[in-house]
Amino acid sequence: MEYFQHITGMFSAMARDPWIIALIFGGSVMGLLVGVIPGLTATMALALLINISYGMPLERAVAFLLAVYVGATSGGLCSAIMINIPGTPAAAATSLDGFPLAKQGKGGLAIGTGFIASFVGTVFSILIMLTLTPVLYLIAMKFGHWEMFLLAIFGIMICGSLSTDKDPIKGWIVGFLGFALSMVGMEEIYAYPRFTFGIFQLRGGIPLIATLIGVFGISEVLGVLQESVPYKIEGKVGRVIPSLKVFKPLVPSILRSGIIGVIIGIIPGAGEDVGAWLAYDIGKRRSKDGDKFGTGVLEGVLCPEVANNAVIGGAMIPLLTLAVPGSPPAAMFLAAMNLHGVRPGPMLNIENPAFLPMVGAALMCASLAMLFWGLLLAKPMVGILKIKREVLLPLVVPLTVIGAYSGGVRIFDVYLMLFAGVLGYFLRQMDYPLAPMVLGLILGPLADVSFRQALMQSRGAFLPLLQRPIGLILLASVAWLIWTGIVRARAYYRKLAAEISSDVSS
Repeated sequence: MEYFQHITGMFSAMARDPWIIALIFGGSVMGLLVGVIPGLTATMALALLINISYGMPLERAVAFLLAVYVGATSGGLCSAIMINIPGTPAAAATSLDGFPLAKQGKGGLAIGTGFIASFVGTVFSILIMLTLTPVLYLIAMKFGHWEMFLLAIFGIMICGSLSTDKDPIKGWIVGFLGFALSMVGMEEIYAYPRFTFGIFQLRGGIPLIATLIGVFGISEVLGVLQESVPYKIEGKVGRVIPSLKVFKPLVPSILRSGIIGVIIGIIPGAGEDVGAWLAYDIGKRRSKDGDKFGTGVLEGVLCPEVANNAVIGGAMIPLLTLAVPGSPPAAMFLAAMNLHGVRPGPMLNIENPAFLPMVGAALMCASLAMLFWGLLLAKPMVGILKIKREVLLPLVVPLTVIGAYSGGVRIFDVYLMLFAGVLGYFLRQMDYPLAPMVLGLILGPLADVSFRQALMQSRGAFLPLLQRPIGLILLASVAWLIWTGIVRARAYYRKLAAEISSDVSS
């Protein structure tokens, strides 16, 4: 009871601080605008706006960045519904039923339902986060160096498996590519420079923010330059706020999608898009109107929107307890917290016991601000989608350059951003997922240092490491992921070979 009183007190304190309220409402608008513009993601929004939070006190920085996170995750539904172009990958599943609704003249109703579903999903995940995280702190305290190494590998492996439905090996390749990039620079135990090739600027390592901006921003711009999809609104927006009767029969779908989103959020690297697709797929199979999914039903909008926002609270659970982000935007939030001197992990509850209630209160305020702006600005935001690409893209590129430069105030970071953008572009062209690279960059140092420290602790012997129960469970989980991934890859390549032989014979 005292714990929840602390949370209530933190929420009340934030609500009384005019600066925090202004930052939350401002951050929500920024996030919504980023989300509604196709090609700009929540990860990119946080990467660009982290620099704004440098000089803020911790409470205001947390409130601002989480408001951007929630807003950007929700904003992608507008373009997905109105023009069938998801503003963010998390809104891709929403377009399957949202766009048919828009063509029926129910675009406003679909948008309103989507924002309310996003609000419900966020609040549901906050309650789960605040309930489970204190319990998981006790489990996290039993994690040693060996367990942290295996957890980092587990995160990369599962991210590679879940990031593509076609070939899990591609996901693993990109994940360990990020892992390799994280090895560049001065290693953390003996400060010995590795893989710098005599370039002095690389001694500080590959900058995370510049790399992520390049991979997600520049590569998207290069990809869009090859496309010619018109920004054309089909039909009118119509009514925005749905009636209560619409939601009553959808309560089971809301609870199911919320649980799916939280579980996917807890899994390192899965991300909002995986949660949305999984919730949509299960919702289609469990709904009595499943055969109508894809033709324009509100349940098809509600399921992915509840899930992708429920991932936010779920992703905070491993981030706060184990310092392992559950999604790419959560990885950017982790980077921001490191810049503010906060070290998420097993010791967070001892070093900064007020941080978890602060995150919960900030997410609650951010979800309320997102709902307010979403319903109020639904119709005006659709107008942004009419901006021509030749106007929009020149505005995006300077933002990426500014974001990369301001991270370390070095022109070298801009060059690295451009290189990462070209690399990301070619990976996209070859159908390689980019999300695993984020986890590789974040989890690489954790895996490297933890493994070496574990060997130091056991004096180079592996046998003591195999006598730890939690470590054995994680090791078995990694082995299981490798086995199932190989099985999936073999099935994929057999199918591909059969299609090629069929085409040749015909």
